Amino acid sequence: MRARPVLGFLFTALCIAVAPAQQVADSDFAPPIPKPAYQAGKGPTVLIDEAHHNFHTATGRYKPFADLLRRDGYVVRGSSSLFTKASLEGARVLVIANALNPRNEEDWTLPTPPAFTADEVTAVRNWVRDGGSLLLIADHMPFPGAVSTIAKAFDVTFSNGFAFPVEDQNSPIVFSRDAGALADHAVSRGRDDTERIAKVATFTGSAFRVGKGATPLLVFKAKVVSLEPKEAWSFDKDTKRTDVSEWCQGAVLRHGKGRVAVFGEAAMFTAQLGGPDRKPMGMNSPVAAENARFLLNVTHWLTGLLGD
Repeated sequence: MRARPVLGFLFTALCIAVAPAQQVADSDFAPPIPKPAYQAGKGPTVLIDEAHHNFHTATGRYKPFADLLRRDGYVVRGSSSLFTKASLEGARVLVIANALNPRNEEDWTLPTPPAFTADEVTAVRNWVRDGGSLLLIADHMPFPGAVSTIAKAFDVTFSNGFAFPVEDQNSPIVFSRDAGALADHAVSRGRDDTERIAKVATFTGSAFRVGKGATPLLVFKAKVVSLEPKEAWSFDKDTKRTDVSEWCQGAVLRHGKGRVAVFGEAAMFTAQLGGPDRKPMGMNSPVAAENARFLLNVTHWLTGLLGD
C-alpha cells in the first residue's frame, strides 16, 4: 500500500520528502472470471476483519477484493466482532488486512502495540488448527507491529518497516517466475494452465521471515532494504535499516488441519485510485495484470480447491 508516494528517495539522503495521497476503491474494476469456483453465493464464507481499526474493509478500500471473491462464488462478509470461537464459527476464511491498535489509528508513530488481545490470538490459532484458513496481510509500518503477535503464533516474523528495492524505490516490485522471485506452487500454478501466474506486482509494503514448514511464494531477489522509522514515511540518516534480500513478501503454511497465507502488502489485492490524478494502484495497474488471478488462486488454496 503506498499511502504516501516516496518522492525522489535516496538511501544516502539525510531527509526524504513525502506527500499525502488519498486512496479510494476503484468501483469499476471487474476483471473476467472465465471459470468461477462456485455458483453465485454458494461458496464458502469469507470474513473480512473490521473490528480492529482496519485500514482496509469490505465496504471501503477492500471492496474490489470483496467483489472479486463474490464473483467467484464466495460469500463475503465484513466482521465487526472480536475474535472468539463463536465469532469465527461458520467461516471458512478469515481475512485480516492492515489491522491497528487504537493508539495508531490516527498516529503512525512508534510504539505500534498489537491490534489483538492474547485471547484473540489464541482463538484464531486454535480455529486454524481445527480447520480454518487465515489470510493475514500487513503493509508497511505501523501495520507489521500491530499484527506481530498473531504472526508469531504461526512462526512468522515481520520487519516493522518499509521494504524498498535499493535500485528503484518508486516503482512497484515485480515478483516473476523468470527471476525466481515467484515460487512454483499450486497458488502460482492454479487449477490449469489458464490460471498459471507468471508475475505478481506489489506496491510498497513490508518484509517478513517464516519458520520451518512454511513455503515462500514471493521472495525478494534484488537488493531490498527494510527501513524502520519512528514515524511512517519519515526517514533520515539515522533510520534503522535491515537488508531483507531473500526475505518474503508472500508465503503459505499449514497449521494443524488449517491453512495460512501471509502477505506483506495490501494494495496488491485490491484496486485503488490514488492521488489527485487518480492513478490506478493495485490489481487495476497495468503492471499487475495477473494479481486478480493470483488472489483467486490464493483463496482457492485456502479453501482446499488447490493442494500444494
